[in-house]
Amino acid sequence: MNRVVEERTKRTEWYRDARFGMFIHWGLYAIPARGEWVRSVEEIPKEEYDPLIREFSVENYDPKIWAKLAKEAGMKYAVLTAKHHDGFCLFDTQLTDFKSTNAPCHRDLVREFLDAFRAEGIRVGLYYSVIDWRHPDFPHYGDRNHPMRNRPEYSNENRNFDRYLDYMFGQIRELLTNYGKLDLMWFDFSYDNMKSETWKADKLIEMVRSIQPHLIIDNRLEGSGEDSGSILTRNPTPWSGDFASPEQMIPPAGIRDEDGNPVPWESCITLNNHWGYAAHDHHYKSAKMVIHMLVECVSKGGNLLLNVGPNAKGEIPEESVQILKEVGTWMKKNSRSIYHCGYAGLPKPEWGRYTRNGNLLYAHVMEEQAGAICLENMAGKIEKMRLVSDNSEIKESFFWNLKEYGQHAFFFFDPNASDCYPLPDELDTVVEITLKEDADGQ
Repeated sequence: MNRVVEERTKRTEWYRDARFGMFIHWGLYAIPARGEWVRSVEEIPKEEYDPLIREFSVENYDPKIWAKLAKEAGMKYAVLTAKHHDGFCLFDTQLTDFKSTNAPCHRDLVREFLDAFRAEGIRVGLYYSVIDWRHPDFPHYGDRNHPMRNRPEYSNENRNFDRYLDYMFGQIRELLTNYGKLDLMWFDFSYDNMKSETWKADKLIEMVRSIQPHLIIDNRLEGSGEDSGSILTRNPTPWSGDFASPEQMIPPAGIRDEDGNPVPWESCITLNNHWGYAAHDHHYKSAKMVIHMLVECVSKGGNLLLNVGPNAKGEIPEESVQILKEVGTWMKKNSRSIYHCGYAGLPKPEWGRYTRNGNLLYAHVMEEQAGAICLENMAGKIEKMRLVSDNSEIKESFFWNLKEYGQHAFFFFDPNASDCYPLPDELDTVVEITLKEDADGQ
């Protein structure tokens, strides 16, 4: 095994077992409340955006409430935006005055987040944007994302990018040295020629590993949501990342390298249609959809990093809270079909999906069927079956109308039934199938 891949595999062991995390996008952009890209989309000058800091009082921010919600939802790790593209820092950096400790709240919001989530036993990560629309040495005019991209008077003539990189490296060092053990760093993002060597990614990763060698990172120093980078090759670079990060989608067949070996990955997906708080966006995914997304990710060997966008007061929107609580109710009964699970090595069934942990196969039945639930080509391979929610026995069916399909196994949730009936759990009814030791299909 390639050394980079071998080290990546060791570092990501906990991550590949965790499967479900919370992403939190929060910053000054919660005040205009039109998403975290508002400054770029509306081409807002610094002089108009910076004064928002004087309104950032976050009077209802209590990360203990956030952490308890994440735990109740069954999330095992959480990632907060320490600094997004607008350059505003939620931590007490010594390298800029554009930070939360200089806002009316006068609080190190990152430190409070880390303390609260660690106290709940949730692994912690920080998001850091390697682009910065506020820093004077970051390219302005002509950069396709910068708010001043169309303003010739913001020429790049006297900008010193190396000076910007010193700033970027300095802030990342602060996060790695001043806030205790972190589990994950989520860098964002590369585009056009702004990738890899532009960020001095080799030196950056060398610094990260020298301070916190256990830390896992995403692939966006080299890749992006559009291109995974060399993490998919048989010889990934040391800065290719520990996991791939598809955005707002779930890969059709999971993610593997060019030799067909599984690569750690997570889909980062919003609960509504924005990452940062958007006051008028009430198009939320249902708890059922979230559960199905989570199961789909796990069935393909990946994680789900589900985003919430707190408002300017520091509150997670009530719609998000209710969805996560409903997901948590399902997780309390069915989480063993999620944690430590992954690819089943079987075709996707008509009625839902499979996840697997060793010889334990989990049938996630999401659709009612006419007649018995069919486990294709599983005849003679099953030792026992149990309904995960209450451990009650599920018996294999040998009903008369199934006899000519002897290569398959079948079951009814109700042993007295012989036809269609509602699923015990309309969100996703999970059956744990213990496979015989000689059963194939891994």
